[in-house]
Amino acid sequence: MSYAASAECATADPTITPAQVWAWLGEVMDPEVPAVSVVDLGIVRDVQGSQKLGWKVIVTPTYSACPATEVIADAIRDALHGHGAGAVDVQLQLSPAWTTDWMTPQGREALRAYGIAPPVMRASGADPASTLKAQVIDITALMPARAVVPCPQCNSRRTRLLSQFGSTACKALYRCLDCLEPFDYFKPH
Repeated sequence: MSYAASAECATADPTITPAQVWAWLGEVMDPEVPAVSVVDLGIVRDVQGSQKLGWKVIVTPTYSACPATEVIADAIRDALHGHGAGAVDVQLQLSPAWTTDWMTPQGREALRAYGIAPPVMRASGADPASTLKAQVIDITALMPARAVVPCPQCNSRRTRLLSQFGSTACKALYRCLDCLEPFDYFKPH
């Protein structure tokens, strides 16, 4: 399968490998949180192709209506072209849906260092479908447990949820009860 060769292929470096493409994608920062790369955020799902055939980068946005999706696709193309990659096709893959479980440990630490508390629990807990098989459904069993969210500023565990909605749809707003700073929490989903 060919990924539509372009004029860029004629001048591109023929020795580029998929591992190099992954490394360069690790330099592309998320436009909403410029402290974490699209690789560490877990939205780059796969890299396919070669310098001869062109590169296909498969991306799953954090949610299907993410306003930064096109900006991210452009940044990926620009970064790879800047390193001499030939044709670059960025494709969206909406299924399976992105989950915070795909974030790397480096991405979680980058969020914390940036002042955003990373998810403190896995999004993929107990299978809700198994709970639905019971005759009587305990609705609280379907709701995630409220975890303690440490403050990214002072690491205090004495924090309080102010709002389920933070600066973006994927974040909640918390306040530290020790340093009194408000902060975003990247909700697990």
